[in-house]
Amino acid sequence: MERDTSHPQDPAIVWFRNDLRIQDNEALVAAAQHSSVVPVYIRQASGAARALGGARQWWLHHSLESLSRGLGKLGTPLILLSGDPADLIPELARTIGASAVYWNRRYDPAFQAADSALKSELQAQNLVAESFAGQLLHEPTRLRTGSGTFYKVYSPFWRALEPGVENRQPLDAPESLTPYANLSDLSGEALDSWGLLPEKPDWSGGLADAWTPGETGAHERLSDFIEDRMQGYGDRRDIPGVDATSGLSPHLANGEITPAQIFEALKNTDNDAAPADRTKFRKEVGWREFAWHLLVNNPALPEKNHNSKFDDFPWADDSRSLISWKKGRTGYPVVDAGMRQLWQTGWMHNRVRMIVASFLTKHLLIDWRTGENWFWDTLVDADPASNAASWQWVAGSGADAAPYFRIFNPVLQGEKFDAEGDYIRRFVPELAQMPNNFIHKPWAAPEQVLAAAGVRLGDTYPHPIVDHKLARDRALAAYQQIKEAA
Repeated sequence: MERDTSHPQDPAIVWFRNDLRIQDNEALVAAAQHSSVVPVYIRQASGAARALGGARQWWLHHSLESLSRGLGKLGTPLILLSGDPADLIPELARTIGASAVYWNRRYDPAFQAADSALKSELQAQNLVAESFAGQLLHEPTRLRTGSGTFYKVYSPFWRALEPGVENRQPLDAPESLTPYANLSDLSGEALDSWGLLPEKPDWSGGLADAWTPGETGAHERLSDFIEDRMQGYGDRRDIPGVDATSGLSPHLANGEITPAQIFEALKNTDNDAAPADRTKFRKEVGWREFAWHLLVNNPALPEKNHNSKFDDFPWADDSRSLISWKKGRTGYPVVDAGMRQLWQTGWMHNRVRMIVASFLTKHLLIDWRTGENWFWDTLVDADPASNAASWQWVAGSGADAAPYFRIFNPVLQGEKFDAEGDYIRRFVPELAQMPNNFIHKPWAAPEQVLAAAGVRLGDTYPHPIVDHKLARDRALAAYQQIKEAA
């Protein structure tokens, strides 16, 4: 519906969710046209939605601090509330005499019905209730194949989407916001009372060293990427030992920056990055769009196999191997480096994500949902779409999935993408003195080489928990079993 601007003297509520930014925020711009603005963020019980993992909670705390500072500079505070938005938003509207409530759409299927119901309730009370796009480059329910279905293969999806992605220009932030006159009537909560930060133990030191949550941090990271790392991105992005990726994924997951802003910055830059580098990066952003397209059109994606033949897959119940995988103690250095990077920084290089996911699902035959749950809790960039779609892609059960019989050899993957062992030496320091020709397979090194490197297998570094060839044969046999049953 069209926004009613006949009573701009009445306050407006802008409800922040996963759009923790001031720039390119259409809901905020709409609210700024009113006489005063009450920005609110509601911490709601998970209910039908999935509770944030520990790493995302840490990020949320700092992102809300950043948003609060930004809104304060524009003139109004951020009100924090806990409870059910279906109750709190109408109550807040009555308290301040609001004539409108604005928000930006969130696409997690768990929230869509609630948002729709709240909009209807507010409109029935003669309030303007309007939602806007912004988190994605496209509306997942509208983009359709020629036969009217949603896209299940990435390449045709991107060909259909890409020609129109430049159509929306990012919005500037409002110059100022007028606060509600009777702020003392509003009893907001203290962010520290929400307990989002870990305490005993406080495992977040590595996250704080690696990241600057918030809108300012997002734009600084984008600028640094374009100026320093985008050149050569197409070739270097697969090398985990070098800083060659954008690192924008957690900022996107928390709505601190939009894809439209990223594409606008790419278009306006005059650096020397080759067109192929820009194209590759755009396609990586496009994969995120594809993941949301899949989730919105298949809400069970985080819980159910997209390919139903995997419902009968003989997953193993192997808690001991699972613990070794989580702790980065599998005996395969590139797998262990990835899992330790995840624990230390809340993030893992994308190439290594594929390697560790393949190892869990195919070497250990552990259900992809177990790995997806671990990533959900430990990744600062965990979102319900990319996390589920990517795990299903690696496991072979997803849309446009890698064939199940494509089983990454962790030794060859390490030798190919970390040839000098820089990544291993950083995150598996007990192998730092191993020579390059053995750092990815220390069990193959002669005793004198191990001794010179200070490595004692089974003591300072574990033996492999599974033999690659045997694990590969077992995985292929399991795949054959469900193939024959289909």
